[in-house]
Amino acid sequence: MADLAYVIAGSEATGGAGIQADLRTFQALGAFGLGTVTCIVSFDPAKDWGHRFFPVPADVIAAQIEAATAAYALDVVKIGMLGTPATIDVVAAGLRSQPWRHVVLDPVLICKGQEPGAALDTDNALREQVVPLATVVTPNLFEARALSGMSSIESVEDLTEAARRIQALGPRCVVAKGGVELPGDDAVDVLVDGDEVTVLRVPKVGRERVAGAGCTLAAAITAELAKGADVGAAVARAKDFVTAGIEGRLGGRAPFEVVRQGA
Repeated sequence: MADLAYVIAGSEATGGAGIQADLRTFQALGAFGLGTVTCIVSFDPAKDWGHRFFPVPADVIAAQIEAATAAYALDVVKIGMLGTPATIDVVAAGLRSQPWRHVVLDPVLICKGQEPGAALDTDNALREQVVPLATVVTPNLFEARALSGMSSIESVEDLTEAARRIQALGPRCVVAKGGVELPGDDAVDVLVDGDEVTVLRVPKVGRERVAGAGCTLAAAITAELAKGADVGAAVARAKDFVTAGIEGRLGGRAPFEVVRQGA
């Protein structure tokens, strides 16, 4: 088994998240990374660092997937930001075109650069077309609420219930992330793997979200799976890796700090 880790995700121009964070994570964990770009997000410093969102045409995405899967026998892939129903169509088709040992989905919902109607169409397409193809889905609190249909998640029990509801959509495993939003002193993640529930806790590092944490966690799980770990071990290793990256986070002139992979 080759330790090849493939990612299909967006490019984030400041480098703190997206495919840049994914490839750094693969490198830091000793996997060989390659990636297909689905969209470009570039913050606008003149407009309060709001999102500018540029989708890559579907045929260009298809060509990238075709090249990557022809060049190597890829069997582990991370799916990050897709952004439009057309992108989801072409990525789902690419996933269905060959067998995968693991598909890790970071279900990025509602890009801030989109109109609400377009965002809802994207969310529904993701739920219907990509979530059932995943072996591991890694929603944050907001995404867990949206995918599970729960109105609120206030406790570890709620987070577990959300993970089970998402698991019922088709994936084998769900890592529901409490992060800094869930009440309490710990950053809690719940792994539902088949019938087993594992609660992972570490003390919160500050109270603010750090950019790139979600991308990094899913990418670290992907790298560990590519190297042959089982899901439980991959998730535990990934949580340690992200926690270290948050502790060693990088700040610049933007109004947010970012995970530093390998810190």
